Amino acid sequence: MNLYMKTVLITGCSSGYGLGTARHFLAQGWNVIATMRTPREDLLPKSERLRLLALDVTQPDSIAAAIEAAGPVDVLVNNAGIGVVGAFEATSLELAREVFETNTFGVMAMMQAVIPQFRERRAGVIVNVTSSVTLAPMPLAGVYTASKTAITGLTGSVALELAPFDVRVKLVEPGYAPTTRFAENGAARMQGLIPEAYMSFAGPIFAAFAQPGAVTTEQDVAEVVWRAANDQSERLRFAAGPDAVALAERT
Repeated sequence: MNLYMKTVLITGCSSGYGLGTARHFLAQGWNVIATMRTPREDLLPKSERLRLLALDVTQPDSIAAAIEAAGPVDVLVNNAGIGVVGAFEATSLELAREVFETNTFGVMAMMQAVIPQFRERRAGVIVNVTSSVTLAPMPLAGVYTASKTAITGLTGSVALELAPFDVRVKLVEPGYAPTTRFAENGAARMQGLIPEAYMSFAGPIFAAFAQPGAVTTEQDVAEVVWRAANDQSERLRFAAGPDAVALAERT
């Protein structure tokens, strides 16, 4: 890793993978710009190398203000995302658009916001955090999977476009992490998404989620994001967590 690579901007740092990733980069001696919709100073350790910025990736003005306040960065980690679980039939297009605004268009907007400075400097890394749902079909996750799969395709294409400018673009694919606030954060929007006709199908699936085997932790993801950010090769995809690694090995 080149020594100048010392500032990372991470989206969605209020909980889960983003919070764990911010802590990990701080522990590695990096300057960290931790962004969240409503910044909270009690979440991360006090450090002269830490800055908290307000950022809503669905709002162009918020993105522009955060990028201006951040100044030059060396790595962008697109982690901010929202979840939804439910039968596709019962998932309104309004809700689907809400999910895509954050998980897909928010990532696109953040990438476009930093690419000019990376390209002009001929240096920089973008790490897009997706999900292991892109590695194998999973029931009751159609809209969420679609939002993340779009980023998988985008990342591979943009990685080729930016390679001539010495800018690297990577994918991190976390597995199932029951300790994150995925379900809690999405509870309101998931109401009514399992119609009566799907109850017998959904019951065993939710029971299996309640007693998972191999799972992913925030630290698993933080370490893999760190590895991807420092990777000098042309490798694109990095599974994170034992369950995700097992899925990736089967695909």
